Amino acid sequence: MERRKVEGNRPDTAARSVTGRAIVVGPYLRTRRGDADSADASSVVRDTDARLEEITGLARAIDLTVVEAVPAPITQIRPATYLGKGKVEDISALIAVHGVELVVMDCALSPIQQRNLEKAWNAKVLDRTGLILEIFGRRATTKEGALQVELAHLNYQRSRLVRSWTHLERQRGGFGFLGGPGETQIEADRRLIGERITRIEAEIKKVAATRRLHRAGRKRVPYRIVALVGYTNAGKSTLFNRLTDADVKAADMLFATLDPTLRAIRLPHGGKAMLSDTVGFISNLPTQLVAAFRATLEEVLEADVILHVRDISHEDAEAQQRDVDIVLRQLGINPETGAHVIEVWNKIDRFTPEQRENLANIAARRPADHPVCLVSAETGEGVPQLLEAIEDLLATTRETLELTIDASDGAGISWLHRNTEVLAKDLVGGRFNMIVRLDATKRDIVIDRFGARPQQIGGAINDPPRRDTSS
Repeated sequence: MERRKVEGNRPDTAARSVTGRAIVVGPYLRTRRGDADSADASSVVRDTDARLEEITGLARAIDLTVVEAVPAPITQIRPATYLGKGKVEDISALIAVHGVELVVMDCALSPIQQRNLEKAWNAKVLDRTGLILEIFGRRATTKEGALQVELAHLNYQRSRLVRSWTHLERQRGGFGFLGGPGETQIEADRRLIGERITRIEAEIKKVAATRRLHRAGRKRVPYRIVALVGYTNAGKSTLFNRLTDADVKAADMLFATLDPTLRAIRLPHGGKAMLSDTVGFISNLPTQLVAAFRATLEEVLEADVILHVRDISHEDAEAQQRDVDIVLRQLGINPETGAHVIEVWNKIDRFTPEQRENLANIAARRPADHPVCLVSAETGEGVPQLLEAIEDLLATTRETLELTIDASDGAGISWLHRNTEVLAKDLVGGRFNMIVRLDATKRDIVIDRFGARPQQIGGAINDPPRRDTSS
């Protein structure tokens, strides 16, 4: 495979300040005959060109000028330099020709491998984990996001203090007359990083406690939580804006948004839910980030419905789905058994009518417990059907009760409006006949206080008419 010259940034990023010239290297293991049969069921062979394009997009996301993207297929990983000797020399020649100061490696390098490559190339080397951390550091705008990124970065940096810098070997003076060996600079740096990590973890615990209070407050009102998850650049923020009429930043770039956002959405039959936009996932997402962003990703754990947004037009759509599933499993959510997950196949506007019909047929054949909705967040196509699917799924987890309450019980009527979804309300002889839909957590309260009973099976049990004749 020939390397690609990609001098300069894309037109939409040309106005940004350039931070340096870089070469991107894709050191991908060659797949051999029989590998696919012996591979883990959760693994998917990703397209090399798509992987190289993705890492190039990540490099551009921090305003690097990528002068060349070089695929470097390897048969085995070298402990010292990851790449073989010949490939190291080839890239060294490219660095000299282009005069670049940074090499981005699309893999996770050990500290020793990173140090050896920097010595061989006389240039800064940044692996995939470090690059994603750099992006997150630039994009996090809230205090919470900045804390979580800094924690991940410090954990990453602490393991990489053994580098080629000689100042880390200097010693400070000790106590007493003889001085003693003292504390080496590297030990001091590790100690300072450890102290900072401890302080940040304490602050993040406060953030997590605050989020728990916010969630507890939302549970006191009858709003359900719908969380958006998906691969980065799948269109989550665009869909979020479409559903909520919000103005969250949405751009055709990787990790355009990082900080979580919640907005109310109105469902087709008048109900409301809270929609949460979360950070996008990516293949080989650094474990430090998954751990650091757990306070944010807890919104996904608490969600009543999860919308897995997929860029169905992407050539690696299946592999991206598996990558998201892996992160969800790390959070304790099993997509295979989770009955509250809806797959949203986004960007169908990029297909011809015949291709859309084919996609619709594929989606229709999916099991009922794995629903799929075809949408275009850009044009709004399929969004009404998505809202209906959300409402239907939310309704399956709630119970419908009938009750009769005296019209003079204003406090009780007010409580029902605040804590349940009032589906019907008729005034008959000074008493209200009401049909309400509520969470299982409030079922016993309503039955004990109002003598409610489960709604009898009838023609309008699922969607009774919403009427209010109290005025």
